[in-house]
Amino acid sequence: MQLKNDLLLRAARGEKTERTPVWLMRQAGRILPEYRAVRDSVSGFIELAQTPELAAEVTIQPVDLLGVDAAIIFSDILVIPEAMGLPYEMVEKRGPWFPETVRTESDLKKLRVADGENDLKYVIDAIQITKKALNGRVPLIGFAGAPWTIFAYMVEGSGSKTFSKSREKLYRDPVFSHKLLQLITDSTINYLKAQIRAGANLVQIFDSWAGILGPEQYREFSLKYISQICDAITEVPVTVFAKGAFFAREEMGQLNCETVGLDWNMGIAESRRLIGGEKTLQGNLDPAALYGNPDQVRAATIEMMEQFRGSRHIANLGHGVYPDIDPEMVKVFIQTVKEFK
Repeated sequence: MQLKNDLLLRAARGEKTERTPVWLMRQAGRILPEYRAVRDSVSGFIELAQTPELAAEVTIQPVDLLGVDAAIIFSDILVIPEAMGLPYEMVEKRGPWFPETVRTESDLKKLRVADGENDLKYVIDAIQITKKALNGRVPLIGFAGAPWTIFAYMVEGSGSKTFSKSREKLYRDPVFSHKLLQLITDSTINYLKAQIRAGANLVQIFDSWAGILGPEQYREFSLKYISQICDAITEVPVTVFAKGAFFAREEMGQLNCETVGLDWNMGIAESRRLIGGEKTLQGNLDPAALYGNPDQVRAATIEMMEQFRGSRHIANLGHGVYPDIDPEMVKVFIQTVKEFK
């Protein structure tokens, strides 16, 4: 299907664009009352994500309500461990929780390499429904968590400030760690390819807990697996967003991906120098800047855009939009990007 707005894809590939494309991480939900109304109609987050028609509805809401240049499928990075045989729960005000964890060889034997089409059919169905409903208005972004981030949850059993159990495993049992990371990587490649076959125009890899590792460990236990995924996905552009991995920017410039996402702690000029001119950079306004009034949001956005001027860029925040941010300020951010000359 011919896209009416293909700015995101052209920007990712480094082609000329009339203006900078803009979208937001976590735009599908959280800030929008329309999203909360849909979520309140079901038992919670997981049921919403597993009901394709509803997942499609909340995926499209930001396109209609905020005017972003892309939709990102409403789902969760933790669908992969579930598809591998490790179910999770989403506990209100606490986040994801795994009743069982993976810490021994016998735990490993209970897992399987996930098959994208069958084990995650509800996501694939949601993508197909979304594509039909979008009718070529904007591209659809698919995504998955990076293997290290998924590993951290599977070993730890929940979110954590330190992920000390997961990091302990890397030191004490690197053989086990590499086995689990490879299982996750193979599952993720299958999953992303299934998303692409269903209609995803671009895919993003989220390494949410990248910054909790030191440079050497990140190289061995995260970057090499992200690299495998980038090498395997040849059908559509790939974006890698590794929160906190400021020390790996030069190596990210070597990945077989089109776009590198920056968090708001990564200096723009320095990042461009380290990553090089052959990649599109995505980001990286501090989400907290959107707590300002319209003039403040506009000024912060223009300041960011000036720093990216003249280079390959997709405008976004440096992390997901916070749930208590006023949607009107999000609209100011988006409009300011669109009007920037």
